[in-house]
Amino acid sequence: KSWAVMPTPPQMLQLLCNVNIYAPTPLGIKDVLIAGNKIAAIYDHGQGQIDIPKQWHVNIINFEGATLTPGFIDSHAHITGGGGEAGFATQVPPVGLTEFTHAGVTTVVGLLGTDDTTRSTENLLSRVYGLREEGMSAYCWTGGYHYPLTTITGSAKSDIVFLEPVIGIGEFAISDHRSSQPTFEEVIRLASETHVAGLITGKAGIIHFHLGDGEKRLALIEQAIRDTELPARVFNPTHVNRNKALFEDSCKLLTQGCHIDLTAFPAGTAQPGWEASDAIEMAIERQLPLEQITLSSDGGGCLPCFDPQGELVHMDFGRASTLGETLVETLHKGLPLEQVLPMLTSNVANILRFKNKGQIAVGFDADLLIMNEKYEITDVMAQGVWHKQNNQTIIKGTFE
Repeated sequence: KSWAVMPTPPQMLQLLCNVNIYAPTPLGIKDVLIAGNKIAAIYDHGQGQIDIPKQWHVNIINFEGATLTPGFIDSHAHITGGGGEAGFATQVPPVGLTEFTHAGVTTVVGLLGTDDTTRSTENLLSRVYGLREEGMSAYCWTGGYHYPLTTITGSAKSDIVFLEPVIGIGEFAISDHRSSQPTFEEVIRLASETHVAGLITGKAGIIHFHLGDGEKRLALIEQAIRDTELPARVFNPTHVNRNKALFEDSCKLLTQGCHIDLTAFPAGTAQPGWEASDAIEMAIERQLPLEQITLSSDGGGCLPCFDPQGELVHMDFGRASTLGETLVETLHKGLPLEQVLPMLTSNVANILRFKNKGQIAVGFDADLLIMNEKYEITDVMAQGVWHKQNNQTIIKGTFE
């Protein structure tokens, strides 16, 4: 299908006609009115003329039945670049705007990983502001792999309380030879800090754990849930599909109230674990609480493979495009779109407490995707502005 490509001023009213909405639940064929950066109204398509005064200067686009979904929320991306495990030359460069928007990511949460020495939380926060200036929603975690945390104000709690884009701690490494080998006391102290900061601010207030291939797997989190008063939702492990034993343990955590985060590894790199699409299929077959499962890209992050001595064998890097690729893979397996899409949208918004994102509903942010019959992303709207239309780039990053 082909429709008019026209840059839209942020304040222009827009009517997206004849769209098949997955909100992420299916709503059928509708018309959606966008006012500024918000969803202003949703109408039944074909139910008569919508009464919009001519002087409103509405930009009307007929999408001829194409699928409309919320924009993806990527809770785990190395927006300043990750890597560095094999020398300074292996540091991944910062990730450009269109690496996210072309992949359907309209909201991203940046973080530091292994290298929280040459890369800082100050640099991370400045990149968040840069992506916001370029038109997408961006936030970040404070800290990185290691204890004590890399912070701006001197503590994770005050970073979360006083710095608006900072929503919690992450990615804090456990069960990994690259971690600081944190003790149980250190873990629960950090978890307490972020929990209380979340209560004060209404932010996520969670600790986003990097999980490596260590034999202890989720033992620290399991002990924290068992032996402290901290809510299970505070403990949010990611990369849980990186090996099969870790995935099995993480599925048990779901029954205790934890949210787990799958990584959309690039094709062919998931061994000895599960491809994200396979993990999602198993979760559905086992009738696990799907609303507690999210999917992130590890975009811009290094994906190294180490031998038992900790020597790098080979490496790849994460990219946001694997989110859409994983979604398509699950649909090819026959899984319903309405069961998988929340893992990229509403489930993420719920655990991160993004109150106006992750759904297509009146009053929510106008972060929207158009998909063709193959579920390829052809159009991307972020905050009411088209970044991509009919597979053409409308907005690029400053240095792209």
